[in-house]
Amino acid sequence: MAKTQTSRGRAQDRARVAGGQDHEVNYEAKKEGVSKQTVEKAVKSAGNSRKKVEAEIGRH
Repeated sequence: MAKTQTSRGRAQDRARVAGGQDHEVNYEAKKEGVSKQTVEKAVKSAGNSRKKVEAEIGRH
């Protein structure tokens, strides 16, 4: 897992998509070239694993 430290010293996991965080959803949507709603649906159906979300988006 790719965990880094934030400026506040907290662990941050890059292998997950926080579906409740607009900036993360927007980033993933822009990266994959899909809408924000598509990413939100993928997170709901596949979970928050970045690899699973990307695979779910690729199916549609």
